[in-house]
Amino acid sequence: MKLHALLLPLVLAAGLGSIYFLPQTGAVAQSAIQMTLPEQIGAWQLTRIPPSQAEIDILSKDTQFAKATCLRPRRGEFTLEGEAIPDRVDLSVVLSGHDLNNSIHRPERCMPAQGHTILSSKDIPLTLANGRTLTVRRLRSIQTITNPANRKLDRQFECATYYFFVGANRIECDHLKRTLADMKDRLIRGIDQRWAYVTVSTWLGEVPWLIEPVSEAEADATLQSLLTGFAEKQINWQQLTR
Repeated sequence: MKLHALLLPLVLAAGLGSIYFLPQTGAVAQSAIQMTLPEQIGAWQLTRIPPSQAEIDILSKDTQFAKATCLRPRRGEFTLEGEAIPDRVDLSVVLSGHDLNNSIHRPERCMPAQGHTILSSKDIPLTLANGRTLTVRRLRSIQTITNPANRKLDRQFECATYYFFVGANRIECDHLKRTLADMKDRLIRGIDQRWAYVTVSTWLGEVPWLIEPVSEAEADATLQSLLTGFAEKQINWQQLTR
């Protein structure tokens, strides 16, 4: 008993003293993402749009947004006036602020509030023209659109969504791995890493403005066409270590 009583103060002193050997926190490592969206990526025309008021209200004040509606003419499909009918992809980039918990999250957390019922999830590796490989998470969902006036069901659409996270020195598509990497950087390196959360999504099946239904394979090809071009153009690959 006496030995334990003597050891306890020594253990406490050693534990408290080890604090001085930890790195100081607070240094910020910027994400390897370029937040200024171009007007064009390959055949895609980008129209920048502001974040929704809900995003502004929910996320921390220093969160940054880069969002766009992306259109590309569909081959062989035209309106009666002769104008090309486009494929549409919604692009969103959210850059975390200092309060990481309130400025970035995984889509599975917020999509149900946007009317999505998630059906499946899997990881897909994409090969870029620059020789890099980008692994993204692919979600399939049913999105229910309600009438804001009476909150009654309006329509339902099949949806495909890809997402991934870009940090200062790595890319992750798994939220848990991203969180663990962030904790390691904060504890061992004394760095607060800013993460960008990139999502692209499109409807498939019967889409109101399209003549022919969109197959799942076509929706995947559409998203991959935009996302690979985006990744090559907007990510500083020299900054990444993995």
